[in-house]
Amino acid sequence: MRVKVSLPRDDAESRRDQAHTKGLYPAPLNPGRSRNMQANRRSNTKPEVSLRKALHHLGYRYRKDLMIKLPDTRVRPDIVFTKRKVAVFVDGCFWHVCPQHGRQPTTNEWYWTPKLRRNMERDGKANAALQDAGWTVVRVWEHESLEAAVLTVRAALD
Repeated sequence: MRVKVSLPRDDAESRRDQAHTKGLYPAPLNPGRSRNMQANRRSNTKPEVSLRKALHHLGYRYRKDLMIKLPDTRVRPDIVFTKRKVAVFVDGCFWHVCPQHGRQPTTNEWYWTPKLRRNMERDGKANAALQDAGWTVVRVWEHESLEAAVLTVRAALD
């Protein structure tokens, strides 16, 4: 016989409910959508891991997800070549509004449109801050072929 034990609610879950109530961000449409969104990764995405493996196989050594502290901001590129001062970002088409595949959200656009705009602005500020500090910035879209991405990074390194 199983006994159902009532556990205290997670603080994060409670804060999330409060934010939904205040209208800070939308409540998920259903539990499945919520699980999908929670499964989105900030780092170690499939395109990023594929690119890292290919670069490592070619003999390149790098740091992954390294925080670069600049005078005005902090930036966390996906792949960092510290000696050569090359920062590589592997951008997702939805999250960074790819000109080829990015699309306007159709649900909860009041939330998503400004959020995606802020992502683009943050990307521009990160690029400018890194370039001002003497770094070379490489941005690769997730839809690009692995071969093209490797060639882009190699061109920046050589």
